[in-house]
Amino acid sequence: MRADVLVVGGGLGGVAAALAAARAGRSVVLTEEFDWLGGQLTSQGVPPDEHSWIEQFGATASYRALRNGIRDYYRRHYPLTARSRAWTDLNPGAGFVSRLCHEPRVAVAVLEQLLAPHRGAGRLRVLQPYRPVAAATDGDRVTGVTLAHRDRDDRIEVTAPYVLDATETGELLPLTGTEYVTGFEGQGQTGEPSAPAEAQPMNMQAVSVCFAIDHVDGDHTIDRPAAYEFWRDYKPDFWGDRMLSWRSPHPRTLEIVERSFTPNPDDDPLSVNADQRVNPGDGNLWTFRRIAARRNFVDGAYASDITLVNWPMIDYFESPVIDVPNAAWHLAKARELSYSVLYWLQTEAPRPDGGTGFPGLRLRGDVTGSADGLAQAPYIRESRRIRAEYTVVEQDLSLAVRGERGAVQYPDSVGVGMYRIDLHPSTGGDNYIDVGSCPFEIPLGALIPQRMENLLPAGKNIGTTHITNGSYRLHPVEWNVGEVAGLLADFCLARGESPRAVRNSPQLLAEFTDRITAAGVERRWPRIAGY
Repeated sequence: MRADVLVVGGGLGGVAAALAAARAGRSVVLTEEFDWLGGQLTSQGVPPDEHSWIEQFGATASYRALRNGIRDYYRRHYPLTARSRAWTDLNPGAGFVSRLCHEPRVAVAVLEQLLAPHRGAGRLRVLQPYRPVAAATDGDRVTGVTLAHRDRDDRIEVTAPYVLDATETGELLPLTGTEYVTGFEGQGQTGEPSAPAEAQPMNMQAVSVCFAIDHVDGDHTIDRPAAYEFWRDYKPDFWGDRMLSWRSPHPRTLEIVERSFTPNPDDDPLSVNADQRVNPGDGNLWTFRRIAARRNFVDGAYASDITLVNWPMIDYFESPVIDVPNAAWHLAKARELSYSVLYWLQTEAPRPDGGTGFPGLRLRGDVTGSADGLAQAPYIRESRRIRAEYTVVEQDLSLAVRGERGAVQYPDSVGVGMYRIDLHPSTGGDNYIDVGSCPFEIPLGALIPQRMENLLPAGKNIGTTHITNGSYRLHPVEWNVGEVAGLLADFCLARGESPRAVRNSPQLLAEFTDRITAAGVERRWPRIAGY
């Protein structure tokens, strides 16, 4: 196959990139390894992690269209109560983690709707389920990528003038010989206050295999996992208790805190204040990432709330799953851990009434679209990251460092984002690192590899550090990065210029930023304070 733009990886960044390039009239091939497009929002099962002003500003127009589309889908197709239907900022799950907690299948439907006219017009070909297995290069250019079908012996070679890596782990970087980094950089490299003295490339954030559950009558206990005893007794040094308990470190203070768990509280969905400035929302784990609040729907429509389990106890940090020979084995162990957490919840978890176990908890693989009941794909927080023309460091956005000055303003800003520097426990034995952040910008230099000319990152693989990845890895930023990468590929094709030339030529940069602004990309924040 041949196209103007090849986008490898169909997560949020990949979909945004493909959509931007196709809207510009380019022929696009988009690939995805799993059954659903949407990555962390869908196949990984993670409700959107967003900042406190997301309903007003701080996202691209197309990301806002995605969010509005999700709400409209519920209003058109779901039996909402009249009160919830009239709720302007409808939060279907009334979860505390996000103002838009929802079932992943709805996001899949809306993403497919956005892409549908371009597929119909023949501008967009979606190869699914395919993953990259090889690449060809000529000097500093990628000339082709070989894709293998996940389930059968079938390979496709795709060539394109521009190749965008939107995979969850930066798979194209080693395949193309593109220079990249993993894990912690050292303070000597970055000067970051939260970095270790020396680089630790194999020290990466935990991965998690999420799953959805509800709570109904009957005993829905799964078979006891083979490794259950190991995980039940697993006690990391910094955890304060066994990992399978209600006690764990508070991410911001590292104080050992006890969380509660009350299935199906009879709460009012409209009373939920999903604002991370006010409350992290993880006090009651049931409502933390709830994706369907039964009180949003007419009586009898839902027998139970549905909640998404992405809690501290499912974080797998025994080993990285990038650049290790046994990555598949460790991903299987991460799934084992998630099953063990579910079994513990059903059989041994302490209840408020003094008993143990919640046998009414039911695994909802139908909600996550998987045969084994868990999310289709692991939640990968940290990717390989390009060695970029500009690398974002902690000092650029740390609230403690920048204070009232706010985050660094980049002359080549191509978007905005906001999230605390939020790092989960890592494979090197580190506890949470959680640092206040200023609303920040996305520099174009972080999307430009130091050497390669036609390969662009379109997800979490941009030029951040291990530390700043904690802020730049979330849903709206990944979408913004992908959208800009797609727009940049189109701009370079139209002008016959390279991405590097666009960044380093004031005239070209001005023309490109005008182009993305017209497309609805916000480049600057209004005057607001971080948290």
